[in-house]
Amino acid sequence: MALSPDDVAALAQLARIDLTPEELAHLAPQLDDILASVQQVSEVAAADIPPTSHPLPLTNVFRTDEVRPGLDREAALAGAPAAEDDRFRVPRILGEAQ
Repeated sequence: MALSPDDVAALAQLARIDLTPEELAHLAPQLDDILASVQQVSEVAAADIPPTSHPLPLTNVFRTDEVRPGLDREAALAGAPAAEDDRFRVPRILGEAQ
């Protein structure tokens, strides 16, 4: 089944996309190739193969949460380019008054 520029125009109208006649002529064979590829994939999928999200089975890949000590305030601020009142100092970006 080959898509005509009129078919693509109907689809574009449903999607509320304005296309020029040149774009319709250019997209028709491309969409036809995409539909042919989808048809090939549909032929491969068999009823006895369950749909999956991954090709291999996955087990829980997350590590368990462990409470660990973090940096203290002085150590964290030691690497900052600027600090003020025990906080990181950053440039103002919104122009708001304090």
